[in-house]
Amino acid sequence: MPEPGPSPVRPVAGEPARVVVLVSGSGTLLQAVLDACADPGYGVEVVAVGADRDGILGLERAERAGVPTFVVRLADHADRAAWDGALAAALARHAPDLVVSAGFMKILGPQVLDRFTVVNTHPALLPSFPGAHAVRDALAAGVTVTGCTLHEVDAGVDTGPVIAQRAVEVHASDTEGSLHERIKTVERAMLVEELPRLLRDPGHETRRHP
Repeated sequence: MPEPGPSPVRPVAGEPARVVVLVSGSGTLLQAVLDACADPGYGVEVVAVGADRDGILGLERAERAGVPTFVVRLADHADRAAWDGALAAALARHAPDLVVSAGFMKILGPQVLDRFTVVNTHPALLPSFPGAHAVRDALAAGVTVTGCTLHEVDAGVDTGPVIAQRAVEVHASDTEGSLHERIKTVERAMLVEELPRLLRDPGHETRRHP
């Protein structure tokens, strides 16, 4: 398993780290972070939740927690570059130290990635099984161990530097659904554990621009 990669961000000293979470669906990863943030000692504040679609449970979770939300729909823009620019502008309004892609089902473009440090969780031990069907692909390959990865997002598909990984055993009786549920449990714990470490690391600056 690869060693954890370098931490990409640092918040303003003495203040809670400002995090924007991007979601596309049920928001279970988001909920894990929101629950952790209820402890003042956690040192992280979710300052906004963004989505690429309306009417999703992830936005409802944010609203119940009193966290501001925004939606930037691809269909409302002329092309992906225009959408990427609109998303970058929406993120900038919240001045995040870190952007967390938590089940966000859109590929981010250069206008976001050049301005912000973005991390993503993926349900496999990268570089194995990148892409949208990682759990299915792991089962098809017959592996006995898979897991999840926290990595920095770059211009590729699940190719950014690895920050942390956790292993999950594959059972002979596993279906895609049962395996994915076990991975998601570990994935949530990994994200909650790693965020404070990432955001306290003094050796790295945040890409945050007006």
